[in-house]
Amino acid sequence: MSDVSPFKQQPERKPKPAWLRVKAPTSPAYGATRKLMRDLNLHTVCEEAACPNIGECWAQKHATMMILGDICTRACAFCNIKTGKPGNVDPSEPAHVGEAVAKLGLNHVVITSVDRDDLDDGGAAHWVSVIEAIRAACPNTTIEVLTPDFRKKLGSTELVAAALPDVYNHNLETVPRLYRSIRPGARYFTSLRLLEHVKDIVPQVFTKSGIMVGLGESKDEVLQVMDDMRAADVDFLTIGQYLQPTPRHALIDRFVTPDEFSVYEKMARAKGFLMVSASPLTRSSYHADEDFTQLRDAREKKLSQTA
Repeated sequence: MSDVSPFKQQPERKPKPAWLRVKAPTSPAYGATRKLMRDLNLHTVCEEAACPNIGECWAQKHATMMILGDICTRACAFCNIKTGKPGNVDPSEPAHVGEAVAKLGLNHVVITSVDRDDLDDGGAAHWVSVIEAIRAACPNTTIEVLTPDFRKKLGSTELVAAALPDVYNHNLETVPRLYRSIRPGARYFTSLRLLEHVKDIVPQVFTKSGIMVGLGESKDEVLQVMDDMRAADVDFLTIGQYLQPTPRHALIDRFVTPDEFSVYEKMARAKGFLMVSASPLTRSSYHADEDFTQLRDAREKKLSQTA
């Protein structure tokens, strides 16, 4: 299988509005973070997914490591990560992740991965090893996992959830109507049930999910996704602007304005989410450390009010 995304050439991309323009990364800390990732042979979603916030986050030594390699077995129309046949799983990766977390001095770390449909458990056992390695190296660091859907991999979600990450994140990515074109290898209700199941088996773990807007969804569809997430008892919602990585990927339908994001945030909070991050530059791990503190405080406040 080719590592080139199979999407057709799209029309010329729309220029970014002012609120989406960010400075190129130049800080010494950015360079140091990049060197550490290379020295430990680690991949980051910050680089692989061409995240617009990489300069800001890496300047603060906040890197989101991507485990299980840098080649995905899926080919989503929004994602810049390479698609193809992955290599063998690196047995030294968990220890290297733990070492990186310690050297970066992270109080809160987000770990994600490619889809590994080629593995019997989708990589779940490796996920557990990474969580355990972080805990061994940095016992006080809180851990947020952003996992694939582990579709057709029985027991895999349960295995990762049983390792008790502090936050279990799995993104729905978009509204159900757009799944066939945007996320063809996944199923909306499979992802929704994963989030619900995690909360059922480990209710103390925070659950989190996110969507992109600007792909052609309607406001009513976004609100329905919010309702679906709340029915699954999701604690934390992120909403960010979709940005087309290359001309081969899904075309941007429109740029959602900051005011519209503010409306979405207010509506989501009214629906009962403990934490909401909604802005053009919001991504799953953007300001995740600060957001986790607010998330934990919101739960404690809610519990005190119902006591």
